[in-house]
Amino acid sequence: MLDIIELVKKEMFRRKYSERTIHSYLFFLRKFLRYCHKEPRKISKKDIKGYLEKLSAKNVSGSTINVNLNALKFMLENILNKRFMIKIRYSKTPKTLPSVLGKEEVFRLIKAIKNEKHRLMVRLMYGSGLRVSELTNLRVKDFDFENNYGFVRHGKGNKDRMFIIPDSLKEELIKYVKNKSSYDSWLFESYNGHISSRTLQVIIKKAAKEAKIKKNVHPHTLRHSYATHLIENGYDVTSVQSLLGHNSAETTMIYLHIAKPKMINVKSPLDELQLGDGDKKYGYEIEESKAIELINSDNKGLRI
Repeated sequence: MLDIIELVKKEMFRRKYSERTIHSYLFFLRKFLRYCHKEPRKISKKDIKGYLEKLSAKNVSGSTINVNLNALKFMLENILNKRFMIKIRYSKTPKTLPSVLGKEEVFRLIKAIKNEKHRLMVRLMYGSGLRVSELTNLRVKDFDFENNYGFVRHGKGNKDRMFIIPDSLKEELIKYVKNKSSYDSWLFESYNGHISSRTLQVIIKKAAKEAKIKKNVHPHTLRHSYATHLIENGYDVTSVQSLLGHNSAETTMIYLHIAKPKMINVKSPLDELQLGDGDKKYGYEIEESKAIELINSDNKGLRI
């Protein structure tokens, strides 16, 4: 029998998919194959639609259904050379604004980390807007300190992109990489290669607890915060889009909704009225006695 799982795994590795995506796809493919009980080449569009309908009936989230669909599509199109189109109304994930930290909260979070290496990792992740997997996969050779930028290699969607090196971290990073054995070394090494994403999650969760931050803080929260703070500092969406590596400006636009209104030059029309200051701005000052007279007059009162 065709070992479809192993073939999918090898093809995803070849295309440099992230560990997390590979793990998710293989997990959902195994579940589908246990449900279907068919030889992979005999799997039909009807089998897939029936499986997705079953998941929907169980009130599985739209995002989970989408991952299932993408995993099945990858298997059929890239391994079995089958083409298919399935439209599912329940595939959309509700649009919710991501949780972000205020600048003071970021300060408290970083200050709560006592280990110097861990603090450097978190500062770089926030200061450069890196995804956790992008941070853990950095090598010494990915930095151009002379020009103040670095490179993410094979990031999300297997794309390369540049990121800025914060001025406040430059000297510390230069000093840090001097202790590395080679130009090809992992920036943040561990016993079995580079430091894991799980380690970063634990560090940040612990720091948030120490800093008494009540929000649900995880590594990606720092990336959301980075983007929001850039918008609040006056940078345009196109610049932020490039730094984040987004394909579409629509993805980046979400941070406009999170940024504090006063930081993006939004002024309430109520502020133009200057109520409570004699109502003199527009020349319609009302004398108190006249106002009382109007209110008390029959059928000539002020309309509300």
